[in-house]
Amino acid sequence: MSSDLLLSLPQLSAFLAVAVLITLAPGPDNLMVLGLGMARGRRAGVAFGLGCALGCLNHTLLAALGVSALIAATPAAFAALRIGGGLYLVWLGVQAIRNARPAAATSAVAGETPGKLFVKGLIANAINPKVILFFLAFLPQFVEAARGHAGWQIAQLGVVFTFQAAIIFAAIGGFAGSLGERLARHPAVGVWLDRIAGSIFTALGLRLILAR
Repeated sequence: MSSDLLLSLPQLSAFLAVAVLITLAPGPDNLMVLGLGMARGRRAGVAFGLGCALGCLNHTLLAALGVSALIAATPAAFAALRIGGGLYLVWLGVQAIRNARPAAATSAVAGETPGKLFVKGLIANAINPKVILFFLAFLPQFVEAARGHAGWQIAQLGVVFTFQAAIIFAAIGGFAGSLGERLARHPAVGVWLDRIAGSIFTALGLRLILAR
């Protein structure tokens, strides 16, 4: 592949530095991974975190193809996506609260395998319209117009963002899971960790629905 089609080292370095800072900054995705990891343990936290990170590939594709701009410019489509994404998060939150139980019973919760949690994280991120707008505004800032192939540059930047997010979110999920497993040795604490995680999802979903 021609070097002209690859990101330049200064371009990549600047983007990666900013991307890591943005990913580490407290935000909805971090809170979801943190809350679920504490409630469900390390494997669940890592799986959900990886799902959230890989959901960024959807936004990368949309941004590269220009679909994100079309969605942002169509109020009805954006509103439908916003409400749908918010309702999905509220549903996840309600399910977590309804299934709240001591840590010893956590593994018995139907559908809460790491694979299922990975898919939930993937969907939660992929349908979030706020992330769509973020990618639409953020990635083009690091495109070097003089080199051409803007769509291909955006695709590469999105993959780099996804890769570093996967590492950070997995680390957050693993850390939160380890902390949660220690706290959940007391049965009552395990129940409240589930309720806290569910409340975080519900609050973020309602915030997304009510956002203007």
